[in-house]
Amino acid sequence: MAVGPGWWSSSHSTTSVQPTSTDRTGHETLAFRGAFDYTLDAKNRLTVPAKFRATLSEGVVLAKGVEPCVAIWRASDYEDFIHRALNNMNPMTPDYQKLQRYYNANAFDAELDGAGRVMVPPKLMAHAGLAKDVVVSGAGNCLEVWDRERWHDHDEELTDAIPDLTARLGHPG
Repeated sequence: MAVGPGWWSSSHSTTSVQPTSTDRTGHETLAFRGAFDYTLDAKNRLTVPAKFRATLSEGVVLAKGVEPCVAIWRASDYEDFIHRALNNMNPMTPDYQKLQRYYNANAFDAELDGAGRVMVPPKLMAHAGLAKDVVVSGAGNCLEVWDRERWHDHDEELTDAIPDLTARLGHPG
């Protein structure tokens, strides 16, 4: 059951038309934006924000994030992500094989139910330290599910780091 929507920095629109963005390789992806407070139900089901349901209606991949979160991808976007991440690597190297194994062993195909919910597997719940209260955060080409307290700490750290990060990259803050 969703407690939200706890809308931050997002529109209240429920339209299924999502903006797109282009990544650094020129690949067009959907732009998942905003941060939303939700609560997992007793069966560890997440209610996906209504504005993203149509986009994710053909199935999703739930994957272990590099950080302590669960990523929710459209299946085709997850495959593209893996392909781009491994594209210039020799498939015979141990690093390639480790990354291939990580990306595939820690990803689960799923579908939204009629109420727009998806069950988060126990392995991913443990990785992200998820309990009942979560934040669904837009991450550009996917959504991320964070423990609410961890998200607030991470968001504060990220906000504090942005001036230095943009300066190192040569962009205005």
